[in-house]
Amino acid sequence: MELCVALDLPTFDANIKLARKLKNRDIWMKVGLRSYIRDGKKIVEELKSINPNFKIFLDLKIYDIPNTMADAAESMANLDIDMFNIHASSGKSAMREVMSRISKLKNPPLVLAVTALTSFDEDDFRYIYNTTVKEKATQFSKDAYDSGLNGVVCSAHESNLIKSNTDENFITLTPGIRPEETNDDQKRVATIEFAKEQKSNIIVVGRPIYNSSDPLHVTEEIIQRIEK
Repeated sequence: MELCVALDLPTFDANIKLARKLKNRDIWMKVGLRSYIRDGKKIVEELKSINPNFKIFLDLKIYDIPNTMADAAESMANLDIDMFNIHASSGKSAMREVMSRISKLKNPPLVLAVTALTSFDEDDFRYIYNTTVKEKATQFSKDAYDSGLNGVVCSAHESNLIKSNTDENFITLTPGIRPEETNDDQKRVATIEFAKEQKSNIIVVGRPIYNSSDPLHVTEEIIQRIEK
């Protein structure tokens, strides 16, 4: 299991300051919607200049018609990133179009499909999708697997189920991971140990690291718990 640190701070300088503190760690860095809209490819370039071995996850959750998604995917793949994501609910045609387009590139990044956002609880999810989170997340994951994607974004609560319905090597990236149990806007959160039990490949941790007075110490503790 690997650690991905979410760079969700309110300014470019704050994100870069955090990255510099963690520059000697073998981790993923997640550049999300706010950071990329504000800072563009400059943040990706700066992260790679701090540590060329940082693995960059561009978390933009692309969702549009197939050709537009494929165009966006190609543009993202031409950045110096290692992984990006699209929405599984865009459908198999869109996912296959994305994979067809980027497969023509040299060393394309990994592509993950978003299943069910971790901000959903069961009632909110059923209102939109008319089924349970686990049922739909499993279906979306099968669609992504059949479409040639490398994995999915899901909660830790669905990770093992998804692997059992696809493949053990199908990547599950799980946001909403907390070193300790907490209550916030993420509904389907999980501890590090639970995510590990559920065979999550990459865990995303944000606020517990960047809101800490000593983010390096917290990061090192999380890495130790992953390796334990």
